[in-house]
Amino acid sequence: MHLLLIVSNPKNWPLEIPGVDVIQARRYLTDPAFTKISPARVFNLCPSYRYQSIGYYVSLLAEARGHRPVPDVSTMRDLQSTGIIRLMSGSLEDMIQKNLASIQSDRFVLSIYFGRNLARKYDSLSLKLFNQFRAPLLRASFIKGAKWQLQNVSPISLSDVPDGHREFLVEAATEFFSGRRTRVRAKKEPRYYMGLLCGGSDPTPPSDERAIAQFIRAADKLGIEVDILSRDDISRLPEYDALFIRETTSVTDHTFRFARRAEAEGLVVIDDSESILKCTNKVFLAELMTRHKVRVPKTMIVHKDNMDIVPYEIGLPCILKQPDSSYSAGVVKVDTKEELFSETLRLLEKSELIIAQSFLPTPYDWRIGIVDGKPIYACKYFMASKHWQIIDRDGEGRVREGKVETVPVEEVPEEVVRTALRAAGLIGRGLYGVDLKHHEDKTYVVEVNDNPSIDAGYEDRVVKEQLYSDIMECFLRRLEQKRGVSA
Repeated sequence: MHLLLIVSNPKNWPLEIPGVDVIQARRYLTDPAFTKISPARVFNLCPSYRYQSIGYYVSLLAEARGHRPVPDVSTMRDLQSTGIIRLMSGSLEDMIQKNLASIQSDRFVLSIYFGRNLARKYDSLSLKLFNQFRAPLLRASFIKGAKWQLQNVSPISLSDVPDGHREFLVEAATEFFSGRRTRVRAKKEPRYYMGLLCGGSDPTPPSDERAIAQFIRAADKLGIEVDILSRDDISRLPEYDALFIRETTSVTDHTFRFARRAEAEGLVVIDDSESILKCTNKVFLAELMTRHKVRVPKTMIVHKDNMDIVPYEIGLPCILKQPDSSYSAGVVKVDTKEELFSETLRLLEKSELIIAQSFLPTPYDWRIGIVDGKPIYACKYFMASKHWQIIDRDGEGRVREGKVETVPVEEVPEEVVRTALRAAGLIGRGLYGVDLKHHEDKTYVVEVNDNPSIDAGYEDRVVKEQLYSDIMECFLRRLEQKRGVSA
């Protein structure tokens, strides 16, 4: 990918960075050669982003050329709106108070150079603001009343950078660009670039390190270069053509924000935000499957006003599920009315609605892995020893898991595969793991997971490297479709 740093006068830019071309703004606008460069990333350091200024047109034409500018025109508009700035700063409230607590004056100005500040203690706040308002050079102004408030964020030009900050600006820019690629670039120029979000503090990641390495290897064979991203790398998304999320997803955390931002930038995304929204809420899934007559365990949406009838509608024992439960957490089995009412009230403290389902005892659950409407692996997840779930958690946080048996897809009962495909199709065309029970000659969908477990030596035990290739080939097809060529 070409990296272009656009400035009014290249002579005023204080350094050369390997792999980064410093281009005069007017030349970028008028030289036809720049219309033929693809893919490219444009970092706009023009002195003004005012409407119809040269800086404005640099980002506008960069978008038209598919060059992905920083800032883009939407960010330029956001930076001119006090209301949007205050709205977007709401998520930073706690960080702002914590970072500025020791400041004695009632005003504070934070200079942000490629996501960093001269004082290391403000780096986390600087990075968050850079992720919210993606411009290379920013100045954030805060005022203190009853508490600190973000008053304004504005882009600044090179001429606005104090002489005492120039050396640090060079350091921050060099670090930003040199840290962009964490792996050695292949000799052959990649066809596409992918960001892979994984690791971090996720206690139960959907893929282990060996599986992540397999994904990277499969992508590389298809001409897709992969960079590992952390939760703090959201501002880097415009550098990529695709985003692959391999962290446990939630609507309330950074995984959903990554998906939404990537979609806004035009990336091919798995897991897409709509799949995250649908799959991480059991209430939605229950309603969706019931509406489309996909067989599920007898299900009831429970709230405080109808909890008394659960024993009569569902029966006992039954399963209670927190809407956003995952990895078997937030799911309980109740055997008596007393347990039912106490656990229901406990779960309803977190959500207005929960799910109650009939208990269908089986020695294992089927998991059918599906991508782009195609079944790519099948597993039997057996219940943990002397437990009713695949995962058994004790009171001290220890986890025991049942064994996993991987089965060729063609050997899975046809009804199981057909039901899994139908359930996944109601969600979308992404990567899903459909959990099913085969009970008394009937197949029931338990849930659809938007980021199914894919660990080396388990889900890939039958098809080996082909599993990773199938998923990366799905990305390649979509990328080629966006570019308008045949895969």
